[in-house]
Amino acid sequence: MDIALNLERAERDFVEALTRQERWAQQQVYEEHYGKMMGICLRYSGSRDEALDLLHEAFIKIFQNIGRYKPGTSLGAWIRTIVVNTCIDYYRRNTRRRTEDIDSIHTISTDVPDVLSNLTEREILDAVQQLSPAYRAVFNLYVVEGYSHKEIGEALDITESTSRSNLVKARLKLQEIFANRRMEFDLK
Repeated sequence: MDIALNLERAERDFVEALTRQERWAQQQVYEEHYGKMMGICLRYSGSRDEALDLLHEAFIKIFQNIGRYKPGTSLGAWIRTIVVNTCIDYYRRNTRRRTEDIDSIHTISTDVPDVLSNLTEREILDAVQQLSPAYRAVFNLYVVEGYSHKEIGEALDITESTSRSNLVKARLKLQEIFANRRMEFDLK
């Protein structure tokens, strides 16, 4: 019982230090969450520099809004939500919306059933970054974050069918990228 009370008090004291904008507390949060949050930003951005800008913008929001954090809930999850929302906001600001009907999509298949197992994390990230901002945002929200098409539509201000269409197109584009890499590898 004493341990639980001490942990709650320690968390409350730490959050209060963040609220007072104490640099040591901010630095600790930044260093502890940098890697995972940078990974999220890299998935939503087109380049490392863009991802770093998103990350810094997100941490500014985190430090400015720390007073809204509810102690006792997961600080990491709260931070992740802000980072993802910052990426969504960036998408909204910097993307033109194209609406295409899902019926216009046709599927392709690949003869490379297990191409992902031969790729590094960096190669997969590079491929995702080659997607258009619209496809990349929907792909990340659906595949990585687990959002429904309805939630994606609301977050990105698009229809559910556009979300579905963009996901299919993102997957097709990734298949094409991976198939091309496979052919390049086979030619070597």
